[in-house]
Amino acid sequence: MKSIRFRLLVAALAVMLGSTIAKSQTADAPPPMHGHAFGMEGHMMGFWAKALNLTDDQKAQMKAVMQKERPTVKPLMTQLHQMDQQLKPYEEGTYDEAKVQSLVSQQAQTLVQLRVQETRIHNELFQLLTPDQQSKMKELEANREERMQQHMQNAPAAPQE
Repeated sequence: MKSIRFRLLVAALAVMLGSTIAKSQTADAPPPMHGHAFGMEGHMMGFWAKALNLTDDQKAQMKAVMQKERPTVKPLMTQLHQMDQQLKPYEEGTYDEAKVQSLVSQQAQTLVQLRVQETRIHNELFQLLTPDQQSKMKELEANREERMQQHMQNAPAAPQE
């Protein structure tokens, strides 16, 4: 069960970060921020900016942070993508458990590096918020976590084999 949850987490993070980086490549795009609270691209930036009442200066500072951090995060995302591509033949062809284990171990190490960077960036962005905005962010995150917990409790049980 943990393996499935881990795979789901890895896939969700890869998709989220991939889309964030892809959106950040456009010159006029709002600042893409990632991590749980700043997991936003395009339309989500508008939601968070409105929910937290971000000033234009804060938006500009956040955009600058994201542009500054892009060269650190992008290579990690590229590595994850390449490793996914290397795993594909084992999903659709001859399975080699030792090779898959090796690739997934490398992927896990890259994911750890990426999560460390995400957390650091999230903290840097969080520090740009006023104390009231920080409180509001914590409240929104707590509400989101509560909804996720309810969703997980209401999810149907996995079929027994």
